[in-house]
Amino acid sequence: MAQQIKNVVLVHGAFADGSGWEPVAQILMNDGYKVSVVQHPETSYADDQKYTKAAIDAMGGPVVLVGHSYGGSVITEAGNHPNVKALVYIAAFALDAGESCASIEAAVPQASKAFKPDSNGNWWIEQEQFAADFAADLPKDQAQFMAISQVPISTDAFTHKVTNPAWKTKPTWYMVATEDRSINPEQERMMAKRAHATTVEVKSSHVAYMSHPRESAKLIEEAAASVSANR
Repeated sequence: MAQQIKNVVLVHGAFADGSGWEPVAQILMNDGYKVSVVQHPETSYADDQKYTKAAIDAMGGPVVLVGHSYGGSVITEAGNHPNVKALVYIAAFALDAGESCASIEAAVPQASKAFKPDSNGNWWIEQEQFAADFAADLPKDQAQFMAISQVPISTDAFTHKVTNPAWKTKPTWYMVATEDRSINPEQERMMAKRAHATTVEVKSSHVAYMSHPRESAKLIEEAAASVSANR
């Protein structure tokens, strides 16, 4: 008899930390899932892979691996872990071999012009534009705190090219954020289509997992119910 997956690993994106996953995590835990939120540092792609794979290992069994934004790039490689049975992308980079987050943004640019590098090899979102370009459908105070507490992403992480996309061999789900100003929604649809992902769309800013936690949790639970832990 097929055993349902009850472990979920959540991976945040650039300019954020894992705390934004709290509403989704609470729904999943209330529904009987065991949840791990990865707190990867965005200092390099290798570091973020290490933290994510450690979280997968710590679950001790089959998992659904979920990524938002840059977290999609992370799960695209980390998803090759043998315990990962399904991938879920929330407004995320489902990269193909040879692609990076930077190359996707260059091919079809996002609406935001507020991404800026500093002299230390990191990228930030200008605080004055953060709410409008990243979290337009969150409460103003919450978006403002995210702006001042943002985690910069290293140039290495942003430009690292994926070599072995897990979505080519693992069942995949995708949530498109139709009002996204950080990744062009047309690119999200393209990445979902070529990954043969089960796809839903929500009228949301880039942080769809925060503004639409119920829809996000539903998609994750659909993925968990659709694949066998024995696969």
